[in-house]
Amino acid sequence: MLNRIVLVGRLTKDPELRYTPNGKAVAGFSLAVSRRFSNAQGERETDFIDIVLWGKLAETCTNHLKKGRLVGVDGRLQIRSYEAQDGQKRRVAEVIADNVAFLDKPKESGPAETTEEEFGSEIKVSADEVPF
Repeated sequence: MLNRIVLVGRLTKDPELRYTPNGKAVAGFSLAVSRRFSNAQGERETDFIDIVLWGKLAETCTNHLKKGRLVGVDGRLQIRSYEAQDGQKRRVAEVIADNVAFLDKPKESGPAETTEEEFGSEIKVSADEVPF
């Protein structure tokens, strides 16, 4: 059986780091990934995918990534269930990252600013640029 996902996209917000009660680092961010095709109106749609990072990878990404940065994520899909405050059972799909490649350089003048329009633009990355 195989459960492998490779994504290239831009962070929609800064990673959020927290620690489990036993001290394990865990972070998360949402990744905007443009689809390769247009919809019926001729527009390209974007998927917003939740990414979860653990341990040293969580700390490294939190220290070095900001909203708008272009990254490659290699990981696996996880579907988890939980009970919401209203008693309803919910399911969440997220990618558990094994590796994160930083595909651009941070902007020099403070935090990265990315507009919603940029999320819909096509991302072109050659096979030589993807490190995994």
